[in-house]
Amino acid sequence: MAILTVKNLSKRYGENVVLSGINLEIETGCTQVIMGPSGCGKTTLIRCLNLLELPDAGEICFQGENLLKDQRSAQRLRNKIGFVFQSFALYRHLSVLDNLTLALRKLQGKSRAQANAMAREELAYFDMSAHEQKFPAQLSGGQKQRVALARSLVMKPEIIILDEPTSALDPLMSQEVAQLINRLSHRKVTTVCVTHDIAFAGQISQNVIFMSGGVIQAQGAVEYLAKCGLPQVEKFFGNTSHG
Repeated sequence: MAILTVKNLSKRYGENVVLSGINLEIETGCTQVIMGPSGCGKTTLIRCLNLLELPDAGEICFQGENLLKDQRSAQRLRNKIGFVFQSFALYRHLSVLDNLTLALRKLQGKSRAQANAMAREELAYFDMSAHEQKFPAQLSGGQKQRVALARSLVMKPEIIILDEPTSALDPLMSQEVAQLINRLSHRKVTTVCVTHDIAFAGQISQNVIFMSGGVIQAQGAVEYLAKCGLPQVEKFFGNTSHG
């Protein structure tokens, strides 16, 4: 069953068409990867999914309800969609624990004790309990990614969107992030991930969307896309047999 359905989604900036008639369904509990060359529209697409950008046309339906129908519905449903930014977007002046509890207290009205308990549960899940009083500048890239994931998940979203989660990480740390994302399936969290890392994509999903020029060109496992018969797609995934 699809938790998120996109119908005829379009977005342009002036004369530049970034998304053109995007249609896709994201199944509940799956990990959906989105890939493509720079400027293909993938980041704009995920920002539209969380309403960080508003599309010019089309529908974004969460569990059958159109997010774009009215503002109150959009805000209520948006709270169920977490977003982890490429730069982590941690508050530098707050401790790890306070980074996790801020939204719980300000947006959900939790007491400090309630928020701390929920935050510590997530930090333990990500093996970050020993770092709760540190500040972001004291963390490695991999540790920042764990905190960013924990901060999103502490809000109990049904979908989590990740924008290039391994862009600042070395291969070993990227593999650790892949393991963390794979663990999310046990929590029945639906994951949407934009990445440029083909190996990472293959580790976390058998369902990869390839975008180019604002449209979806192909979809399937990395192994399928590498020999799908479309030269542009095959070249991106490392098959240069078509020249």
